[in-house]
Amino acid sequence: MPPNYFVRDATSSDIDTIVAFTIREALEAEGFNAKNPAVRRGVTGAFGDQPVARYWVAEDAGQVVGSISVFTEWSNFRGGHYWWIQSLFLVPEHRGTGLVELLIDHVTRVAEGAGALDVRLYVHSSNERAAHVYSRCGFTRAPYTMMTRRLETTQDADR
Repeated sequence: MPPNYFVRDATSSDIDTIVAFTIREALEAEGFNAKNPAVRRGVTGAFGDQPVARYWVAEDAGQVVGSISVFTEWSNFRGGHYWWIQSLFLVPEHRGTGLVELLIDHVTRVAEGAGALDVRLYVHSSNERAAHVYSRCGFTRAPYTMMTRRLETTQDADR
């Protein structure tokens, strides 16, 4: 029987699942061994009084089988918000079933309804498989190079 997916807003009861998904995503996408305390802090930031991100989960037969999250960035050039897909994970058994397209389309519709300028994402340079999937979903390479300056802070001690 083909999957019958249902996408819904994530709730605080989904935090443990999203934390587990995020840890697996970091390892699969970047070879990064993310630490549970840091990931839990990051995920729970979406469920407080002033959420820093927003999550949705996809269910199949009552089981959460995928998640996606976004955060917004203000553009002073264009006077609006970009929506950034920050995290996207599907359990392996549900990859290749159209679920990634369903989640991205869902976020795109919500972003359009909120008046977002664009939906954007970044993909690790070694993750060509993901880059191909995102291209298939309508994303194009942007004319930007991401640069990072690491900070030594106490919150980074557990990353």
